[in-house]
Amino acid sequence: MFSRDVGIDLGTANVLIYVKGKGIVLDEPSVVAIDTNTGKALAVGEEARRMVGRTPGNIVAIRPLKDGVIADFEVTEQMLKHFINKINVKGMFAKPRILICTPTNITSVEQKAIREAAQKCGAKHIFLEEEPKVAAIGAGMDIFQPSGNMVVDIGGGTTDIAVLSMGDIVTSSSIKMAGDKFDTEILQYIKKEYKLLIGERTAENIKLNVATVYERDEELEIRGRDMVSGLPRTITVGSKEIQRALMEPVMVIVQAAKSVLEKTPPELSADIIDRGIMLTGGGALLHGIDQLFADELKVPVLIAEEPMRAVAQGTGLMLEHMDKIAKRKVF
Repeated sequence: MFSRDVGIDLGTANVLIYVKGKGIVLDEPSVVAIDTNTGKALAVGEEARRMVGRTPGNIVAIRPLKDGVIADFEVTEQMLKHFINKINVKGMFAKPRILICTPTNITSVEQKAIREAAQKCGAKHIFLEEEPKVAAIGAGMDIFQPSGNMVVDIGGGTTDIAVLSMGDIVTSSSIKMAGDKFDTEILQYIKKEYKLLIGERTAENIKLNVATVYERDEELEIRGRDMVSGLPRTITVGSKEIQRALMEPVMVIVQAAKSVLEKTPPELSADIIDRGIMLTGGGALLHGIDQLFADELKVPVLIAEEPMRAVAQGTGLMLEHMDKIAKRKVF
């Protein structure tokens, strides 16, 4: 059996793996549960995510990627090894070629860390591509024509914004404001307003079910620990109050998109008015974010069909042209 070409969306919140000829074969949270006594990984992915906030003292659930880059090298390596072994792509005679997506403003040191982690997992060649470019391809945009396309990829740790033309990035920005920050803002709001401590998973649940940045009227019952009595307590939160908590971080992303548009050549700006802005990444699922962007930027805004899978699907399309990419850059 010969090896396959593999595309990896190495995200702060989730890891998605695309295998050429098979499609997306893995979509799991970027979480590893470690036994602090032995340093060994007890669980990886979904199994480890279920342990977040629910483990005894000697077990910690770690997210080894922070702000789109490797924060804990050894744990990232263990996680990648686990996922690559799970999908069984190593051939008998050859190692897989791996395409990995990275934020646009990643440093050479951070690039090196990603390459080394992939090499230790048994990759033959490693190719790095910028995330917004791959997300735009995965969302169905034709970025190889001489016309402007704009994509805003709101992930877990970073938001990558780029204007693309002729298959490359013309102007871009990468900010450390994304889905994780939304969770933190919700968590802090509940703590301040209700004197109630909630965990990351509850904050994420609120974000998915009642959060909005435009107009929505939903309510959700949540449970946490009362800061005064120390006992469990149940409260009901509504969309409007969560909207107040999220407006500030979301407006930071809107302002970053504005500044990218301001640096864009006028001909490409005209194309963006026609084509609109494409939102990808998990943050694109935040209720009302497309309307808010459209109001603030005065251009049409579209959400990708499967925003969370856009980058992984983009790697799949790029793997079809792997030999062309390989001629340009081999590591």
